[in-house]
Amino acid sequence: MTCMTLTVNLPGGTALPLIGFGTWQLRSTAAYESVRAALDIGYRHVDTATLYQNEADVGRAVKDSGVDRGQIFITTKLRPQDARNARRTLESSLRLLGTDYVDLWLIHWPAGQEELVSTWRELVSAKDAGLIRNAGVSNYSPAQIDLLTEATGQQPAVNQISWSPAQHDPALLDEHRRRGVVVEGYSGLKNTDLLNPVLTEIAQRHGVTPAQVVLRWHLEHDIVILPRSSHRERIAANFDLDGFDLTKEDVASIDTLARTG
Repeated sequence: MTCMTLTVNLPGGTALPLIGFGTWQLRSTAAYESVRAALDIGYRHVDTATLYQNEADVGRAVKDSGVDRGQIFITTKLRPQDARNARRTLESSLRLLGTDYVDLWLIHWPAGQEELVSTWRELVSAKDAGLIRNAGVSNYSPAQIDLLTEATGQQPAVNQISWSPAQHDPALLDEHRRRGVVVEGYSGLKNTDLLNPVLTEIAQRHGVTPAQVVLRWHLEHDIVILPRSSHRERIAANFDLDGFDLTKEDVASIDTLARTG
């Protein structure tokens, strides 16, 4: 199985590629060229947000890539402060991205307690209108997810949260799995000491880089990864994860980094 075909099915049946390309802090030409490189290399999942101010660059890269839109999973995110103009914000995102729909729309972080449910209702409405294929959240707790589900009968398909070996929390992962909510991890490399001896030893043994080991470790836990880079060689390396397998002992050793720091 190649990394191009590694996917997890969302509740509605959409196949979500486990390897996505993150675009946070990529702007203008860098955003365009990086997304073009990622799509050329084989990525089929691109993650952006209204906050990133690069949706137009991402959209242009998708259009110019020559890859059929239906083959690319596009995620964007709503800032909670835009919730009262959610539909207008989404229509702006669609216009900038040059698409009739996005595959996944997330609430970027929790709104105030009194606005949690009303903000979520905006995403449910957009899904009912066919403007988005799937709705989810980012930086939410399981309790907040339950609140949305109980109030609307519609559960977020995804929760995008910061995740790395140092943050590994099996109980939290189980809470999401029990609910059928897919976990997307961000800043997995940013929040990791890639010089840690555990990682460097495993990397050396497999003939790969510590960064590749960390990304592969996410995949072993069925966590969606969103590595970001503006360097083509690194973009390619972050996608090249199917030439080696971590052993159960490797995964367990990396898991312990959450306890040892």
